[in-house]
Amino acid sequence: MFEFEIQHRSGSARTGVFQTPHGAVQTPVFMPVGTQGTVKGISPQELTDIGSQVVLANTYHLMLRPGEELVRAHGGLPGFTAYPGPFLTDSGGFQVMSLGHMRQIDERGVTFRSHLDGSVVELTPERSVAVQEALGADVIMAFDECPPYPATHDYVKRSLERTLRWLGRSLEAQTRADQALFAIVQGGVYSDLREVSLRETVAFGTPGFAIGGMAVGEPKEEMYPAVAQTAEGLPENKPRYLMGVGHPEDLVASIALGVDMFDCVYPTRTGRFGYALTDDGRINLNNAASRSQLLPLDSDCDCYACRHYTRAYLAHLIRAEEMLAPRMLSLHNLRYLHRLVERAREAIVQGDYQAWALAWGERYFKGKLPGWFSEAVVLKVR
Repeated sequence: MFEFEIQHRSGSARTGVFQTPHGAVQTPVFMPVGTQGTVKGISPQELTDIGSQVVLANTYHLMLRPGEELVRAHGGLPGFTAYPGPFLTDSGGFQVMSLGHMRQIDERGVTFRSHLDGSVVELTPERSVAVQEALGADVIMAFDECPPYPATHDYVKRSLERTLRWLGRSLEAQTRADQALFAIVQGGVYSDLREVSLRETVAFGTPGFAIGGMAVGEPKEEMYPAVAQTAEGLPENKPRYLMGVGHPEDLVASIALGVDMFDCVYPTRTGRFGYALTDDGRINLNNAASRSQLLPLDSDCDCYACRHYTRAYLAHLIRAEEMLAPRMLSLHNLRYLHRLVERAREAIVQGDYQAWALAWGERYFKGKLPGWFSEAVVLKVR
């Protein structure tokens, strides 16, 4: 039911097909984030039209509102949201970090103060899995703690050990065979702790594995050795998911290291702030220059916004605070990232991913490749 077949390789980069109950997923893949059961401002039909393959939804938020039982009554997230493809749900573990001022951690789990009404909410491995089973996602995540950055070696060690115990409890709590539960490797930026987490996590033999604890404030020079170490240590025959990462340069660099799956709020969030993603970097539609430019956001893009609107029109909508502007910029940004991984897949099939990635980077960084990027692409990060 959850077979993963690698089809092509170019260095450590690879393409594959991940079979799920709601459809086959071509990897590498970028997953739009639908925290509340919707990708902000984008309809399910638009997601399908731009090539979205998997949507991520948030366990913590949907548990609080509208409650997992209402989602279950709709037959799970596909029926609730009208998006027919596969879903992935996070475990709520990221909220352990992001809501740090509103929670307490102990061996049993995490006690939160709801950000909605201040009520006390307990989230344990068992509760997290039960909620995710009610939500009905194809891929669910083991409950974990995502340590903040910076964090001491001792804190990260205690955290990953607890995460391993929670992983065992998450697997014991699982009752549905039609959901793939992914384990999460932690360890922060400490290579010795990454190695411990890798060894102990891989031993559980879950259908896929996630690289956790990244993109939480650490510099790229510390992030990429950790990503490389983790990806290299994960099984070849199972999907590798780098959690919460979705800037264009991060996708290109991480695919070179053998990562298969990504998610991030970045494309829609940056769209709502008036920015468009392109191979030449971000375009700021808030500035005066855009108001007179009679050209599309990206002449290479096939999204609705690029086929129908000029930068000048979209800049006008932003100044007029019209709802169409953030919708169209979000739509474009998602399509840009989907096109980026599509082009990455093509380069891997052709066997020249490294050359393609370096050429893309030369344009994106305007001839000034950061050391972390070039080292990741040519596999010199360790």
